[in-house]
Amino acid sequence: MRMMKAQVLEEPCKMVLKDVPVPQISSHEVLIKVKYCGICGSDWGSYTGKYEDEVKCLPLTTGHEFFGYVEEVGADVSKLKPGDRVAVDICLPCGTCYYCRRGDHLLCDTFKQIGIHTAGAFAEYVKAPWQNCYIVPDSVTDYQAAFIEPLTTTLNASRKMDLKIASSLAVIGCGLGIIHAALGKIRGAAPVIVVGDSQERLKMARQMGVDHTIDITVTPDAVAEVKKLTDGIGADYVIEAVGTSKTYEQAFQMVRKGGKVEAFGICADDDYASLPPVKFVIEEKKVSGSCAGIGNDWGDAIKLLQYKMIDPTPMISMIVPLAEVETALKELRENPRLVKVLVGPELKERKVLYKD
Repeated sequence: MRMMKAQVLEEPCKMVLKDVPVPQISSHEVLIKVKYCGICGSDWGSYTGKYEDEVKCLPLTTGHEFFGYVEEVGADVSKLKPGDRVAVDICLPCGTCYYCRRGDHLLCDTFKQIGIHTAGAFAEYVKAPWQNCYIVPDSVTDYQAAFIEPLTTTLNASRKMDLKIASSLAVIGCGLGIIHAALGKIRGAAPVIVVGDSQERLKMARQMGVDHTIDITVTPDAVAEVKKLTDGIGADYVIEAVGTSKTYEQAFQMVRKGGKVEAFGICADDDYASLPPVKFVIEEKKVSGSCAGIGNDWGDAIKLLQYKMIDPTPMISMIVPLAEVETALKELRENPRLVKVLVGPELKERKVLYKD
């Protein structure tokens, strides 16, 4: 039996590097040799047991922002061959429930995702249905390819938000919030405002074209500042990309009458925000939610990277070996210089890309 190294989350806050069997593929699956797997903000929630549905899946190898090379194909696989560079739609809807039959696959009654509910890519190898694989062109670098999955999540949110050209956009959060803001610029938003607590990340947002940034460590009243930057009206659109009750409350306060909040940040199951229902009625405020990318969001993300409409490379701060996943998870919480950290199973020692 072939064995591989994998980081297994055995229970909340306990991750162990183990030798485990290489995944056995079925006739419609491919085996992928992982090149890079990004550490997502939600991986901290998975690690700490924040989400009840994920705790039920433990022990599990997590890691869902991955890119790699096809190593083996099943008997019924077509259009893929060993050596192909691929990114993978991690979503595994059932295809037959009420929501799936309506085309709302993200709302599937038994929704699962690779690396969140099934074995993922904090490992040397991962398997996936071949239909979920998207070939990555050579013009997209390995670093960029590792960012395809998070880009799909922001793309889906952007579509759900349906921002109109020349509308104002405020983004709360300066992790993936930076990408949300960059997509807003592509859609023609003006102005685009990012709210965060990291000078380094806010500087990065400005470098990627954001019009205004609000550092809440200097200007704590972000709501007042957003209204000031929008002529006292409030933003036409607000994206919450942090995932706390406080920031959701701020989002509903800074959106204008008739404006729309796009809910993106994932809160804990027992975290509730106080939102006056009268505001939905009298001020006609709106809200929509978006939890992931799915399907051809992967194709669209690849196209944006291929044609250089967006480049997330500056956000990649560090690459670490597989053995350092747990350490890197904690460092991301403590080191404000870190934005995106990639895990490289082939890497022998960490590679720091940010400059002091």
